[in-house]
Amino acid sequence: MMKRRSGDRENRRKGKSLFPASPLPRFSGSRFSVPGFKAAGIACGIKKNNKKDLALIFSEAPATVAGLFTTNKIKAAPVLVDMQRIKKGVCHAVIINSGNANACTGKKGMTAAVKTVTLIEKALDIKKGLAMVSSTGVIGELLPVVNGIEKGIPKLIDALSEEGWDNAAKAIMTTDAFPKIAFEKGKIDGKEVSMLGIAKGAGMICPDMATMLAYIVTDAAVEQNALQNALKNAVNKSFNSITVDGDTSTNDTVLALANGKAGNRPVGSKQYAVSSKDYKTFCGMLEKVCLKLAHMIVRDGEGATKFLEIKVKGAKKEADAKNIALVIANSLLVKTAFFGEDANWGRIMAAIGRAGVDIIGEKISIYFNNTPVVKNGSGTSRDKEADKVIKKKDICLTVDLGMGKAGATVWTTDLTYEYVKINAAYRT
Repeated sequence: MMKRRSGDRENRRKGKSLFPASPLPRFSGSRFSVPGFKAAGIACGIKKNNKKDLALIFSEAPATVAGLFTTNKIKAAPVLVDMQRIKKGVCHAVIINSGNANACTGKKGMTAAVKTVTLIEKALDIKKGLAMVSSTGVIGELLPVVNGIEKGIPKLIDALSEEGWDNAAKAIMTTDAFPKIAFEKGKIDGKEVSMLGIAKGAGMICPDMATMLAYIVTDAAVEQNALQNALKNAVNKSFNSITVDGDTSTNDTVLALANGKAGNRPVGSKQYAVSSKDYKTFCGMLEKVCLKLAHMIVRDGEGATKFLEIKVKGAKKEADAKNIALVIANSLLVKTAFFGEDANWGRIMAAIGRAGVDIIGEKISIYFNNTPVVKNGSGTSRDKEADKVIKKKDICLTVDLGMGKAGATVWTTDLTYEYVKINAAYRT
């Protein structure tokens, strides 16, 4: 049995990763910028420990915006506000707080969310209705707008910088061990285009849209419908393909802002169809940024010691493959087996069988990395090889259903004692 690390919880509190064995793709926000965008992150007193808890993303000109939000029937006040505001298709600023979810707070919560966007619009002198708002943290507590956010806004605006993304990424963290930033460059219509994303999330992760938040900005010019379609496809391949604990949040939000500063012909316009090479380039950049952020969220999974890639192939339909992959990834018995480094493939077979997909057990094969542990529905007696694989920190679990040509991939973590400790005392 593997040794348990008694200092994990303290390390997370200090902002240290619980995943030291695998290189985390970290970025410093001070190294990157996107023309026409500024960001900031400060402490305004929402969190008790005086850590950064208020972030701002500002576009120098109104930007085209696309978004996806939690499908949880219980939606936080800021999500409800944004779902209405995004219908305009334009956004000038996004203000985000951590330490308080402003969820399940009734009319007072809606008033707080509306007051927050009203305050930032007045302070930035931008048109009413063009600011959006997000919150993350403890559910059920009233958001301290007057004694927290309102007092912090002048300092927040003063801190705005083209290179302020690292502070913004830190300000949206809750149980995260490290800030999550991703960056891509490319050429669209012969113009150099930049794209940057920040995200938060470590627990309550099983997005369904899309506790996770993500914000992507780009200086590309993109039509709103094209941006929405591109974001939806990118999210399905990234944020909607990860799970840490099978829980969806009341606050999940992904926003993408495109300000057109690069000067390219607008991607997706009638004269510049979405089938174009440049639209595909844009989609590729967006997918890369989202996937980088999604993988960081999994690697930062609360208490995680394993990064697990679940590949299901040989399905009749992609939806069947993804369903099976998610059932395996969310299985408590599968996740604890990986934590205990027990190559118990029987738990995987059981998870496949309860996914509600028509399968034939005798056609199924299972691999731990490249080691076959099941062939045609039966064990291969290669337990010693499998035991070596399961001790690794990064593991690819492949399931071949032998039924067709469709497939899907999901990323997840193991389930550890530390996850229980973190969430048993989340509010304290």
